[in-house]
Amino acid sequence: MSKNWYVIRSQPNKENALYQQLISREYETYYPSLRVKPVNPRSAKIRPYFPSYLFVRADLTEVGQFAFDRIPFAIGLVRFGRNTPALPDTLVSAIQERLDKLNSTGIDQKKQFQEGSQIRIQEGPFKGYDGIFDAHLPGRERVRILLQLLDDHKVPLELPPDQIKLIKTDQENSD
Repeated sequence: MSKNWYVIRSQPNKENALYQQLISREYETYYPSLRVKPVNPRSAKIRPYFPSYLFVRADLTEVGQFAFDRIPFAIGLVRFGRNTPALPDTLVSAIQERLDKLNSTGIDQKKQFQEGSQIRIQEGPFKGYDGIFDAHLPGRERVRILLQLLDDHKVPLELPPDQIKLIKTDQENSD
C-alpha cells in the first residue's frame, strides 16, 4: 500500500464542505487555510490559502483515479492528461509549516507595522534592503512596502509580512 499526496479541486467556495466530506470518508486530508480577522464579524474567519484546492492522501491503485470525482463538492483530482501527479511529502510539510507560522504570527503583524514604519527585509532576494511600510493588502496575507533604492527612489514591493522586520529608530530607542 503506497499512499501519496494529491491535489483535489473543489467547487468554488466549497473547500470546507469538501474537506468535511473527505474526513467523513476517512481520507487523510489537508486544507491549507489562514485565520483572518474580517472587517465584518459575520464573515468567514478562515480563508483558503489556495482557493478551490485541498490535498488528499490516498493509494490510487486501491481507490482508483476517478473515485474522488464522485464526492460531493469535488471537481476531482488535478490531472495532466491521464497523469495524476503525486506531491512529495516534503512539499506538503513545508506548506503546513509556512501556514502554521503565518497563522501564529500573521494576525499580530497588523499591530506591529504602521504606514511609514521603517522596515528591513529579512528573507528572499531583497534580504537586507530597507524600506518603508506602505499597507496591508486587503483579503491577502501580504503587505506592500516601498523599497528604498538608489537616489532615494522608492519601488513598491509585495511580500508576506513574516519576511519583514520593524527597524527601531533612534527616537523609539530613547523612549
